[in-house]
Amino acid sequence: MPSGGLLITKDKRKVQFTGNSTYIVSLPIKWVRDIGLEAGDTLTLTPMPNRTLLISSSAASKEHSALKATIDYVHSDSAENNLRILISHYLVGYDVIRLTTKKGFSAYDRKFIKDSVRQKLIGLELVEESRNELVFQCLLNYNDLPLSRVIKNMYGLVLSMLEDSMSALRDHNVEIAEDVIQRDDDVDRFYLLSVRQLKASIEDIELSEKIGIKHPRDCLGYRLITKCIERVGDHAVRISRNVLKMDSGVSADDPIFKMADLSFKVFESSIGSMTEEDPQAINKIVVEAKKVSQFGVSLEPQDCNGSGNIELSMILESLRRVSEYSADIAEVAINMSIRKS
Repeated sequence: MPSGGLLITKDKRKVQFTGNSTYIVSLPIKWVRDIGLEAGDTLTLTPMPNRTLLISSSAASKEHSALKATIDYVHSDSAENNLRILISHYLVGYDVIRLTTKKGFSAYDRKFIKDSVRQKLIGLELVEESRNELVFQCLLNYNDLPLSRVIKNMYGLVLSMLEDSMSALRDHNVEIAEDVIQRDDDVDRFYLLSVRQLKASIEDIELSEKIGIKHPRDCLGYRLITKCIERVGDHAVRISRNVLKMDSGVSADDPIFKMADLSFKVFESSIGSMTEEDPQAINKIVVEAKKVSQFGVSLEPQDCNGSGNIELSMILESLRRVSEYSADIAEVAINMSIRKS
């Protein structure tokens, strides 16, 4: 079973005054013993935005730096279901994940788990392997990959996927369309990493600062933004899958390419809105994104029975969804730009 669970308790202490300017509060003895605190050790006091005081100890950080979990592999479930449990432990923040089975892993299950972890989970490496165990350890240094860089990488990947999917549509380039579909794995990897980072930063103010989060309340906003970017990537994949179903390309003069250009521009603007401090300026992006979505509605083919019309209709739907997710990103950016005094 996972270790490292935390039961929150509250202790009340009276503030004492000594000398001319010193206030003293005693520490809960159980906490002191649990983290191995000794006389002469240094504590870090961090005033929080909600007027609470965070007390942290380097001894506690070292003691609880590596969270470990042991998962029993359930042979009656599919390899996919077992992988999903492993991924959930990665997202929650476990550093060492031990997958065990008394019966031993089948060749298929072993390969599936190892390949899936390699493809989906950044920083999680296989460090031990035996007939009955697979031990993975997260070797990622958050300083090397702050949240801003994760989001930038996700955006860059997704934008390139969108552009390439429309190139594939114009030229009916099957190779490019298939490449877009494969690149979605990289987007998912960054998305899962962002979830792990955000979850961990909520519990660790020092980690929050390391990955570039200025206020804990921003974690929810970033979580929504990364999910929107990931969903935009999914629609790039949908466009490519529809291209593969078509028999020929589409003329570059077709209005669908104007729709794509408008959708991509508003997507780019929504990402830029994350650093914008003027809510009115971000509001313009929301309005523009909704106009783009309505423009897409006006392009719907009247007859869906013609050759390729069903696929074109599906592609238009995906382009509308890109603009709608862009509006969602901008709306979150507005919320994050409003600061409490």
